[in-house]
Amino acid sequence: MDHIKVKDGTRIFFKDWGTGRPIVFHHGWPLSADDWDGQMMFFLERGFRVIAHDRRGHGRSTQTATGNEMNTYASDVAELAAALDLKDAIHVGHSTGGGEVARYVARHGKGRVSKAVLISAVPPVMLRSERNPGGLPREVFDGIREGTAYRRSEFYKELTLPFYGYNRAGAKVSEEIRRNWWRQGMMGGVKAQFDCIKAFSETDFTEDLQSIEVPTLVMHGDDDQIVPYADSAPLSVKLLRHGTLKTYSGFPHGMPTTEAARINADLLAFINS
Repeated sequence: MDHIKVKDGTRIFFKDWGTGRPIVFHHGWPLSADDWDGQMMFFLERGFRVIAHDRRGHGRSTQTATGNEMNTYASDVAELAAALDLKDAIHVGHSTGGGEVARYVARHGKGRVSKAVLISAVPPVMLRSERNPGGLPREVFDGIREGTAYRRSEFYKELTLPFYGYNRAGAKVSEEIRRNWWRQGMMGGVKAQFDCIKAFSETDFTEDLQSIEVPTLVMHGDDDQIVPYADSAPLSVKLLRHGTLKTYSGFPHGMPTTEAARINADLLAFINS
């Protein structure tokens, strides 16, 4: 089995390898479970059961026109966790996936989740407002909408540069990594990816973070050009009951790929702590 059908008929694709303690990986926008290949192999080889799914509308899951918002994303994960009978699980989310982890753990994870990890994650909230003056202006997200809706292929290629910090002086650019990002993005449905921009930029995760009872590691690079550090990780840790912040000097948004050895080692240390 590599799909489940959730309550509205959407098919959610997933990978499920190994038999040990489960780690569930939640990918960022507009990617797929494949973005976790390096982590999946690392933890599988160390005796863990590793699971990663394609969010609805992304990757190999149904290209949905509805349900492309955080409540439904979290509900889909809850149905997957129930179908796979996941207990004592560690949930790890990157970027938009970090928001998905926060909402799932807060609303559905009691009794099933033992730890959570937010990597370069969108919480507490990205959009600038009176309550969040350090956030990004709406015009930034409107530009992402425009690029996604009307010139997606070109726009996604461009976006890989700040995503991985490849636009920084002296950066060693991997065209293979850029192509893999583009491949994953283009697999998904444009309508779902367009809707997801609102979900990752406007959802306020404050109450979710305050409700999470399990130990939570927040990992973020201070040169993140996609989810700026100052308005994300330090604020999330202040809201968490049992939060730990790990800051990475000079690391980009896509650090699970570009800095996989360091990120994997620190994940393993947290999981085993």
